[in-house]
Amino acid sequence: VVARNKRVITAAAKKKKKTPHPLYPGGIFQNTLLYGKSVHLLILLFFSIQDLSLPNGTPVDTSSPASSSSLLNRLQLDDDLDGETRDLFVTVDDPKKHVCTMETYITYRVTTKTTRAEFDLPEYSVRRRYQDFDWLRNKLEESQPTHLIPPLPEKFVVKGVVDRFSEEFVETRRKALDKFLKRITDHPVLSFNEHFNVFLTAKDLNAYKKQGMALLSKMGESVKYVTGGYKLRSRPLEFAAIGEYLDTFSLKLGTIDRIAQRIIKEQLEYLVELREYGPVYSTWGGLEVELAEPLEGVSACIGNCCTALEELSEDMSEDFLPVLREYILYSESMKNVLKKRDQVQAEYEAKLEAVALKKEERPKVPTDVEKCQDRVECFNADLKADMERWQNNKRQDFRQLLMGMADKNIQYYEKVCGTA
Repeated sequence: VVARNKRVITAAAKKKKKTPHPLYPGGIFQNTLLYGKSVHLLILLFFSIQDLSLPNGTPVDTSSPASSSSLLNRLQLDDDLDGETRDLFVTVDDPKKHVCTMETYITYRVTTKTTRAEFDLPEYSVRRRYQDFDWLRNKLEESQPTHLIPPLPEKFVVKGVVDRFSEEFVETRRKALDKFLKRITDHPVLSFNEHFNVFLTAKDLNAYKKQGMALLSKMGESVKYVTGGYKLRSRPLEFAAIGEYLDTFSLKLGTIDRIAQRIIKEQLEYLVELREYGPVYSTWGGLEVELAEPLEGVSACIGNCCTALEELSEDMSEDFLPVLREYILYSESMKNVLKKRDQVQAEYEAKLEAVALKKEERPKVPTDVEKCQDRVECFNADLKADMERWQNNKRQDFRQLLMGMADKNIQYYEKVCGTA
């Protein structure tokens, strides 16, 4: 009899665990903490990125702060690291939907304010669509092959999964395009490019697009990338370290991106359950007058938890993920510049070796070899300068991202705990 009673009690306890009270262990608050721990784990993974040594071999300080205040002090942003006076300001705003017979698309207003002599007016306002931004980036890659060109957000989206005309998608893209232009604006070389000037000022950009390769600078024409015939023996150690760093960095970012998407997916699924769970207590309270007040309180508590979790998920989708994806694309862009540098160096080595193998004596190195050597040195200098600038931007962006995520999590817990 005792054994049978134990079995009955155990079975009842297991059945009770399947539908926990929202205020007891296993209920809403425990699940909320689980999601909070997942987000905190995500932030810790981000700090693990800092375990990487920079290409110059300098390790990043990863010691734990003694207190939350010291953490905030460590993550304090410097608004103006370079102390440079800006003379060019560009913003992207006011997205508008255009419905034509053949297509539907979104345009954005690009506003420019400047004191530079290269511009005829101090202020411009033009409208551009995504393909115009893509044209600009392609032109920058063609005319400035030795420099790192900031990435654009992905053009294609999966139909049926993401509505590219929804307010959320359009706003996310607007922010990405705005950041794209601001990064070009802050670059000491790209910001003076003639194609960038045309993009910011021309009312009709199609006329310039038809010119094709006619506007390529001499530098762009001189650096033709060899797709075959030359093979690099080995990268210099400095650039090999940069390549290894980018591989590891993009790998870690990819892992964090997958975890973040999985967390958001689970949170959204959990929200569906909560929205069905809360009204049950309101219905129950209508049937039992004596329990109406506490049951309505539980229902309101669940509703507040829903709102707080929904806001946290939106913040991760709109602010957290875009930064991850931008830097994944940034890493790929930097790798492409490295490959171009390797191709130019391989061409130089091959020409130098060909000269050395020739039997006839030459008073000096041929002109084409000297020009090729100049291109290699130009690539090396520009790539190192852009890498340093990219590292500074990355540190600043990640600090801002992590501080924002910490603030959002604090606000989330304050809202959840305030419902108890």
